[in-house]
Amino acid sequence: MPNLGNATALTCRECGNSVELGPYYACAECFGPLEVSYDVSNVTRESIEAGPRNIWRYKDLLPVPSNVAEIPNTEPGFTRLVKADQLASALGLSSLWVKDDSGNPTHSFKDRVVGVALAAARELGFKVLACPSTGNLANAVAAAAARAGIRSAVFVPSDLEQQKIITTAVYDGTFVTVDGNYDDVNRLASELAGEQEDWAFVNVNVRPYYAEGSKTLGYEIAEQLGWRLPDQIVVPIASGSQLTKIDKAFQELIKLGLVEDKPYKVYGAQAEGCSPVSAAFKAGLDVIRPVKPDTIAKSLAIGNPADGPYVLDAVRRTGGAIDDVTDTEVVDGIRLLARTEGIFAETAGGVTVGVLKKLIDSGQLDPSLETVIINSGEGLKTLDAVAQVAKPSANIAPSIEAFRATGLV
Repeated sequence: MPNLGNATALTCRECGNSVELGPYYACAECFGPLEVSYDVSNVTRESIEAGPRNIWRYKDLLPVPSNVAEIPNTEPGFTRLVKADQLASALGLSSLWVKDDSGNPTHSFKDRVVGVALAAARELGFKVLACPSTGNLANAVAAAAARAGIRSAVFVPSDLEQQKIITTAVYDGTFVTVDGNYDDVNRLASELAGEQEDWAFVNVNVRPYYAEGSKTLGYEIAEQLGWRLPDQIVVPIASGSQLTKIDKAFQELIKLGLVEDKPYKVYGAQAEGCSPVSAAFKAGLDVIRPVKPDTIAKSLAIGNPADGPYVLDAVRRTGGAIDDVTDTEVVDGIRLLARTEGIFAETAGGVTVGVLKKLIDSGQLDPSLETVIINSGEGLKTLDAVAQVAKPSANIAPSIEAFRATGLV
């Protein structure tokens, strides 16, 4: 039996069948996805606050060994929660916070999920850390494997942003670009996972453990708000796992008595060029129709999102909504967040800000309630998205007269 802390089993999200902890991700009874179950009774606010200022302060709520913080890792998490008063004013909100995960070691929230996946994978006997990726996950896997002293094997679409290719290749692991979109790359990874028995594909054969890392976003938001839940939260959707796990984290905190039980609404954000979950929500459907992605928001460009149906469940259960924005609105969202709060988001952040504005304008999100939005990554990774609009105000000769002539004084 692997040492995975308070984790007790893997349970099917569809039929409820449970199996022992191991490298399993699909239910043998109904082929539904598995997720981690726990027996937790010893977690208090005080025990959490006594922990390190990273995700391992929540180790008792994660499928990781008790000594996880002592094993070399990138120490992700506990990123800043920014009070965004100027953005709130621009959008007509009374209270807005930005959970800024660009401060993680490889500058995206993926460091969280990879940290948990790596810890679990080592306990399960895997020797290579691998993944299919739209970019941020590739960065995180390559860095985490390097820090842990093990091999990485990463596969990405060949048309990925150059910045993300460079920031993966620099770690000098096995790095393969594939002619195809993310769904093509994911299929290849699934085939390889069946052949390479000692390779842990973090979002394939150890996905139940990997996905739990996103819960730490929910834990941190609640703790940083003074151990309370926000009224509303807007989360970008790629596979959909980040949204469902933040919701799971809020539910766990309520169950454990660490926060007050109160209503909250979960909202989802997609890019129009890859919006299968948004389309299903608007049509009142329970199934997701796969699409071929065509958007500048490549980190969200998953045409067949694994957690799509569960996103619909969480959003509808909490009374939220899902919407999508054009590429132009994505760029506008990036610039608005940068201009008002000094936060340079990647395209996923632009999607979230754009959808937040759209939800307010349509009356689906209450501007009088406390709201949190997720910025999941750093804008330096997606420079091409803003290259045509982010330019100097002027180019002048080195003289006072030349500057005065610009009219910028």
